[in-house]
Amino acid sequence: MMLVFYLISLPLTMGMVILTLRYFAGPAVPIHVLLTVGYTWFCSFSIIILVPADIWTVISLTMVGHSSKAISLFWSLTYWSTFLLTWVVVPTLQGYEDAGDFTMAERLKTSVHANLVFHLCVGSLGLVGVILFIIFRRNWSGGILGFAMACSNTFGLVTGAFLLGFGLSEIPKGIWKNADWSTRQKVLSHKVAKMAVKLDGAHQEFSNAIVVTQATSSQMTKRDPLRPYMNIIDSMLEKMLKEDSSFKPQGGRFGENDMDYDTDEKSMASLRRRLRIARDQYCRYRSEYMSFVLEALELEDTIKNYERRDATGWKFVSSFRPVRTGKLGPYLDTTEFVWRCILRKQLQKLLAVILGCMSAAILLAEATILPRGVDLSLFSILINSVGRQELVGQVIY
Repeated sequence: MMLVFYLISLPLTMGMVILTLRYFAGPAVPIHVLLTVGYTWFCSFSIIILVPADIWTVISLTMVGHSSKAISLFWSLTYWSTFLLTWVVVPTLQGYEDAGDFTMAERLKTSVHANLVFHLCVGSLGLVGVILFIIFRRNWSGGILGFAMACSNTFGLVTGAFLLGFGLSEIPKGIWKNADWSTRQKVLSHKVAKMAVKLDGAHQEFSNAIVVTQATSSQMTKRDPLRPYMNIIDSMLEKMLKEDSSFKPQGGRFGENDMDYDTDEKSMASLRRRLRIARDQYCRYRSEYMSFVLEALELEDTIKNYERRDATGWKFVSSFRPVRTGKLGPYLDTTEFVWRCILRKQLQKLLAVILGCMSAAILLAEATILPRGVDLSLFSILINSVGRQELVGQVIY
């Protein structure tokens, strides 16, 4: 039965990771970044696999020996992988990709330097805390490792409690509100207007970066020692403009120090980094803006189709999509109408009610966790009612 659970949960977890990567990753993200982020998210999502198996191992009296050792090994692998990824691999890779230097060694050096400064600051604060703890508790004889583990667990529990408290109320409430078309229209109108302002600012910054880059390149002679670096930046800018031919720089302005990028290699790296960040920010805001606009148009189509359902024969008519043809066209239009105008709204409300009930059950379980003899936790009741039905137990866990 355990094998059946793994065959279900493992593809489910991998599918969540892949879908999340496809949703958030940009088109120009390097493969090593995708693999690193994918493994990081897999370690986070692996709780779906490990927690049910761990609970069943503890409850079942027959599952001992090899199974418990295997689960302990997987827990250790997940923990230390997450630890190294959180504090070493991901910050270093993030700093490396963010650096504007022209060689791998220099980009890695910049990343390591920035992360060392951060770790030294955090370590200094932690050292001060330990010293104060020893001073105010003079007979303290506990281990430093135990104290550090206690602080880490406390931080994790407090942070998790805050995030869980937000999600328990906001997720069901947000889904319920979004099911109402008029409320969703107001929200989308606000988001479109807000994102339009951000997009305009990002467009202005990208235009400024382009103008500064072109001015710096024009004033630099061919024999300038920094000319090879400028050629790399020029090639990058040419590639950017070629990939997005619709972008037209408008109103580029010079800042106070915008003509000082040609002083040394570090300043050229700063110019390259500024240009890349400006482009990425513009592309991100443009994508979000287009996503909100498209959702608003689809919602407007949904409302119009519902109001004109008798005239259209309960067929969905899109205002920005070609009319379906062929024998299956009318059936697909009817199916889309039923889904968009009737079913989706009701399913959203049903999902909000289910999630609201789960939130109430979690709060009730947490509020009654201390009193003995009283078990008001829905999840505890379900677990105890399963008995030794392993597959059903794994699904419930």
